[in-house]
This record gives sequence, structure tokens and C-alpha cells, in this order.
Amino acid sequence: MLIGFALTTGGISCIMYASFTDEQQRDWTFWALISVVTINAGLLFLGSSLIHKVKADLIRRQKQKSKSDKPLID
Repeated sequence: MLIGFALTTGGISCIMYASFTDEQQRDWTFWALISVVTINAGLLFLGSSLIHKVKADLIRRQKQKSKSDKPLID
């Protein structure tokens, strides 16, 4: 998840850098490509970690439920 936040922040920082610097006008395609790739990679990592967390929680909940459904043997 930390990688996702870092990549998304880096992509937004690339947009901010390209917006506020007075460099060549044809250089914007380079910064646009870098920002798109890093933001999408960051969102991919964030989505993957979210799905992994939900899946792990569902598996843990299912295990707890199956343990409570078993009758006690005396």
C-alpha cells in the first residue's frame, strides 16, 4: 500500500512540476507520460492491496464462523 501512495504522489508531483516550470512547451508530453504511468501504477498497487485485504478478512471470518458452528464433543 505504501508503494501505491508513493507512486501516486510522485505522479501528481510530476504534474505539478510540469505545470509550474517555464521550460519548453514541447516537453509536456514527456511529463504527461511519466505522470500517467506513475499514477496508474500507484492506483494498481492501491487496488491490489485493497482486494488482498478484503480477501484476507473474508477468509479469516469464514474460518472463525466454521469453528463456532462445530458442536462441542463431551
